[in-house]
Amino acid sequence: MNKKIELIKAEYKDLNTILQMQREAFAGLYEKYGDTDTSPAAENYEDILSRFVQSETTYYFITADGEKVGVIRIVDFKDGAARKRISPIFIMKKYRGIGYAQRAIAKAEEIHGKTNWKLDTILQEKANCYLYEKLGYRQTGETKVINDKMTIVFYEKN
Repeated sequence: MNKKIELIKAEYKDLNTILQMQREAFAGLYEKYGDTDTSPAAENYEDILSRFVQSETTYYFITADGEKVGVIRIVDFKDGAARKRISPIFIMKKYRGIGYAQRAIAKAEEIHGKTNWKLDTILQEKANCYLYEKLGYRQTGETKVINDKMTIVFYEKN
């Protein structure tokens, strides 16, 4: 766990890599929940591109000693009012359970500020909920039922 974690800002030329990594990282959840409408595994290049070109969006590769282990997208309007958002964050399967997501979120908070965040995750994925709660995120009480197996739960951190 003493590998150096960095967030490296993605560039336009990286979009196919991001899409490929995202599809692979979310494939298991896609199969488990059958969510064709909102799953990042079902997205295409145009979906990634449309977010990438938003002035408030920054995609970062999460690297461990220079190796790409995941991706985090930050939405930050930099206006001091709107909540910053993590959507999505993912760690590739072979790198999970090592603490990379936790450290990547901490790095994102160093870059974009430690307060006024929001994110959402799958309520049934208890490890995800635990991670966010451990980092100070609190459920808002808002949920969205996607299908009979999956509910999205919303978090904020002040």
